Amino acid sequence: MKNEQSALVPADAQPLLKPYQKVHDLTGKLVDKYKYLEGHPRQYRFDAKEGVFNINGDEKLGRTITFQPIAWRIFTDNILNMGTKNWAEIFFVDEKNCVSAILFHGYSVDNIFRLIEPLYYDDLTLADVLVTVVAEKKENNNIQPKGVYYIATFSYRNGDPEKTAELKAYAADRRIFRTETLTDIANIKTAMNYYNPFHNGTAGDYGLKLPPADVDSQTGEVAN
Repeated sequence: MKNEQSALVPADAQPLLKPYQKVHDLTGKLVDKYKYLEGHPRQYRFDAKEGVFNINGDEKLGRTITFQPIAWRIFTDNILNMGTKNWAEIFFVDEKNCVSAILFHGYSVDNIFRLIEPLYYDDLTLADVLVTVVAEKKENNNIQPKGVYYIATFSYRNGDPEKTAELKAYAADRRIFRTETLTDIANIKTAMNYYNPFHNGTAGDYGLKLPPADVDSQTGEVAN
């Protein structure tokens, strides 16, 4: 697993720092500015029933959240005992400098694709922008009493170029994924800076079940 660098930093080594690193005041060692326990990002959640965002299901944040993605994947899979759905898993660094992850499914995923399209034609990706997500109220009048639910809508503004470069460098050097949402049969439609231990042959290092050698680690299909 990739951890914080432990080598002592010479007095003249400041130019050798990567953009996302700093020198620890007490130890003089190189450390990351960002906190990440590999495979276990901080969990943000979107409650589509109540229309609020929260951290770990406990700390409520309100109906809006803004972040700059550093990695993501859009995929179809049966995870979290919720049946097979379309999912978007987005990783970002939160205000406390913790690598975090948030999941969206259903119509919210369609809205993410609507966000990606104009970015693509402007030669940008989600990693170049600050994304604001708003819980939008919807009503189902075909049932009584009427059903009320929320979907996530997305907008963006350009990120700071220096900060964007720093986050991209960090994401390129770290193995970013969430253990709880990993399977060996996910159908990944698009991804960036996402590390898949099954695909990279390191699932055993994380206590995950490796597929047989003749099974494709991405699709789960038997190889010819």
